[in-house]
Amino acid sequence: MPNIGAPGYILLIILALLLFGPNKLPELGRAVGRTFREFKNGARDILSEDERTERKGAKDSVVQATQPTPSEVQTQPEDKRLP
Repeated sequence: MPNIGAPGYILLIILALLLFGPNKLPELGRAVGRTFREFKNGARDILSEDERTERKGAKDSVVQATQPTPSEVQTQPEDKRLP
């Protein structure tokens, strides 16, 4: 894919000015900025939620690993003396 370069960017800016006008461009820029910010915050929330579930899963597996299995539990002999 060829690079656009400086003349290409200048042409795009002139075209945007002709299509939208100088009054509408700042509004469009703000809208695009808000859209990117919302997308970024949503992606960050999804990633942090995934990390929380991974940590919770790891924590649960550590708890399960530290609990003895029935084969590891030793029974105490009963005291057969009379009280």
